Amino acid sequence: MKALTWHGKGDIRCDQVADPTIEDDRDVIIKVTCCAICGSDLHLMNGYMPTMKSGDVLGHETMGEVVEVGSGHSKFRKGDRIVVPFNISCGECWFCQKGLFSLCDRSNPNAKQAAEVMGQSPAGLFGYSHLVGGYWGGQAEYLRVPFADVGPIKVPEGMDDEQVLFLSDIFPTGYMAAENAGIEPGETVAIWGCGPVGQFAIQSAWMLGAGRVIAIDKVPERLAMAREHGKAETLDFSNSDIYDALMAMTDGRGPDRCIDCVGTESDPGASADSMLDKVKAAVYLGTDRPHVLREAIYSCRKGGTISVPGVYIGLVDHIPFGAAMNKGLTFRMGQTHTQRYLEPLLAMVQKGDIDPSFVITHRADLEAGPDLYKTFRDKQDGCIKVVMRPHG
Repeated sequence: MKALTWHGKGDIRCDQVADPTIEDDRDVIIKVTCCAICGSDLHLMNGYMPTMKSGDVLGHETMGEVVEVGSGHSKFRKGDRIVVPFNISCGECWFCQKGLFSLCDRSNPNAKQAAEVMGQSPAGLFGYSHLVGGYWGGQAEYLRVPFADVGPIKVPEGMDDEQVLFLSDIFPTGYMAAENAGIEPGETVAIWGCGPVGQFAIQSAWMLGAGRVIAIDKVPERLAMAREHGKAETLDFSNSDIYDALMAMTDGRGPDRCIDCVGTESDPGASADSMLDKVKAAVYLGTDRPHVLREAIYSCRKGGTISVPGVYIGLVDHIPFGAAMNKGLTFRMGQTHTQRYLEPLLAMVQKGDIDPSFVITHRADLEAGPDLYKTFRDKQDGCIKVVMRPHG
């Protein structure tokens, strides 16, 4: 089959690779009808995630048609269209039973390796390094879905792929980010990063009762989408001091809730500290560039909450923890418990409360994938979200 594969920093290719096969009787195989490039895929492209191997198949935002079913699987049948969560969960361990699906104890076959780095292992993830399982991803013509009886959801008749694809990751991720922020009616929410997850965090903040949403970025197309689709007030960090602007907009108190949708790769041109972070990463004195996290800590009002859906990889430097402690801030973060949100968010789409396809700017086949990775990374051609149809 054709698939997008990783061959080193900056080297993404469309290769011919082996077709997937059933490996466990709970598996299904899907013919991928629609998949997407995620902002967190760029961390792989840029070489920030360890334990990638040449030839690994990328992608974790995937849906498709069931073409093969394991002997012990009874949830789906051949021909069903399903959306696949980006994280893999067994449904049976203590964490899954608590609804903490992204912390599944059984789905990462390399859990010991992950525990050496993190203390404990998170769930396995599609297409996201051998640290979280080495599972091949869904930017491919076909995908094996382990534990397919847990998580994947059947697409109702009459719904287009583009309406439901983002249930695989970015819509639940934006929603959980807003939920983790603990928004109370009428509160002011500041959101750093107006990429796809940021756009869904904006939408979700309104759904959860925000009174004001302030979105922060520098890319004109992203800021325009935040205003036009998200009805947010916007700040361009290339020409504003964000702390000063947020203080002025909130009468000196600061936003009630702050959401970091940027994560490990803050723009190095945002400030002196973000440039220093990039230098440290270049000479292996650091891994992450946490400028946004620092700014959120300083900006958030006393007693407020900081929610972090943005991916961090390793160690963060010069975090003002004293400020966070003395201001009484609450932090909520983590990979999304996607399976928890699929049914309620699908219902919102069905009711017409939201059409997630508004974020799509580029559509292509797999062969165009390597070039579109670069277009997306470099924020060229107004690229906000890339969707690919492997079979045309």
